[in-house]
Amino acid sequence: MMVATTQIRQPPELRDSASARLDPRATILAQYGLSDGTPDPAFDELACLAGYIGECAAALICFFTAEDQWIKGRWARRGAGCRLQPPATPLYDISLHQPGEILTGLAVEGAAQLFAPMKLNLQAAMPLCAPDGEVLGAILLADRQPLKLHPRQSRALKLLAAQIVEQLELRRTLLGLSQANGWLAQQAVTDFLTATPNRRALDKRLDMEIARAGRTGDPLCLLLLDIDHFKAVNDEFGHQAGDTTLQEVARILQAGLRPYDFLARYGGEEFAVLLPATNLADALVVAERLRATIASTGFTYGRLTISIGVSRLDPASGAQALMMAADNGLYRAKAAGRNRVLVGKLNPDDPSGSARL
Repeated sequence: MMVATTQIRQPPELRDSASARLDPRATILAQYGLSDGTPDPAFDELACLAGYIGECAAALICFFTAEDQWIKGRWARRGAGCRLQPPATPLYDISLHQPGEILTGLAVEGAAQLFAPMKLNLQAAMPLCAPDGEVLGAILLADRQPLKLHPRQSRALKLLAAQIVEQLELRRTLLGLSQANGWLAQQAVTDFLTATPNRRALDKRLDMEIARAGRTGDPLCLLLLDIDHFKAVNDEFGHQAGDTTLQEVARILQAGLRPYDFLARYGGEEFAVLLPATNLADALVVAERLRATIASTGFTYGRLTISIGVSRLDPASGAQALMMAADNGLYRAKAAGRNRVLVGKLNPDDPSGSARL
């Protein structure tokens, strides 16, 4: 098998930062989950296998773009020591773009710096190529003496390189599936129109906050909000206008809350707000501020108001009672003329805001 002998030089265009930012390798390596310095024992084992195939003193597996580089696998014989640190000078070079060829007679400044502490020299490289032929990295073999690779060793190194890339493609597929599953899971608990959590997410978060309140003894309050006369917006301007209005209201509500408060679209033109570690008096202040903000805002399709029902958690009664009490407050606010905040209760003789069944 013919072995290519290459004298490597770094062309000026590869040092241009604008070109580096457009380097397609960066995208591919990110899809493989390789563009970081996290050690990977699996690559150490592959580097060890490469070292034994090449019968050399040290081997490493590196990936690179014109601007960055990541050494993912390293191995050295016990007698050689192993003090491989990423060099300041790039390992990447345009001359490595010879897919399928084992390169010898290399003169890569970065590799010279890399192996110098071990008193070794880079003797051979097997490029690692993506299926489209893009060179993403290389298996580097180092020794004190030039390597005389038998054709069987060359074939084994080529097969090893192909297996590495095949495993990377599998990794890319798995990462893509993981991301897709994460996106689907997020969509399942997100209202597609307002990008706020939906009713399912609210139910889950409500259970979590009730459990937290039970552990800490902190109060928990709930607001149920409804856009007054929302049907008139749809009737006069159309459903697209109604969608825009819901999006605008959601943004304003979210901006008026603390980072750990929880806003969700409850359904239709209704929203719910969970206020952890908030007593009833403070919850009323928050509700009144939200009501006043909405009333004073100029929306795309005119002025709006909201009605709000407020309740506080009774730990003995739980989530259902909390929701029912807030709904009672909202109903009473609507009946009293809208654009107001009222506290709900489930039993006439209970204190205002009670969520006891």
